[in-house]
Amino acid sequence: MTDNILSLKDVTVTLQASSGPVEILRGIDLEAQAGKALGIVGPSGSGKTTLLMVLAGLENINSGEIHVAGHDLTKLNENQLAEFRRDNVGIIFQSFHLIPAMTALENVAVPLEFKGTKDAEKIAEQALTRVGLGHRLTHYPAQLSGGEQQRVAIARAVAAGAKIILADEPTGNLDTETGDNIIKLLFDMQRETGTTLFLVTHDISLAQKCDMVCEVRDGKISRLEKTP
Repeated sequence: MTDNILSLKDVTVTLQASSGPVEILRGIDLEAQAGKALGIVGPSGSGKTTLLMVLAGLENINSGEIHVAGHDLTKLNENQLAEFRRDNVGIIFQSFHLIPAMTALENVAVPLEFKGTKDAEKIAEQALTRVGLGHRLTHYPAQLSGGEQQRVAIARAVAAGAKIILADEPTGNLDTETGDNIIKLLFDMQRETGTTLFLVTHDISLAQKCDMVCEVRDGKISRLEKTP
């Protein structure tokens, strides 16, 4: 019996470029326990974001094994992968990825409605209140600051009960003070909900706030260790 929520074995990803095939991930082995936070660091182009997209089932692997939240992702078709993401994964992007024509409340309610959740707007309102935006429910993304938009994105990621949160440079478009506040909120929400967090960042000090640090270089894991 294991409490691992993630297991990758010898995972490779090769993409086709005009100059020929490019190896992005080259034999990745990785396990992560449920409810823990894993910081993923490495230089630009090392494969960090591709690794995150593989975990979300948004990037197909060329070889290897990948099990996430009890699912063998290599055995799922596109519709099944979409259902897997809907039921298990919340994604937080650097550029927020909110729907401009929808209010904060509507943005958070959308994944709940896709799941057929009753009282989707009520749950969305509760999630926004938890991230300090109970007074901004009817505001559109263009009416919100960068920090507020990222709070909406965090609320959206956790409201639907995601088992895994994938955060790709979530403070990259924010000033230092706002970014620090967002990171504190993200970790608070992760601990409160018991989700597993995968945090891609260039900031090693930020990664060290996680339970484990995984360093990726040239498509391989060069270091994997527990934080002090």
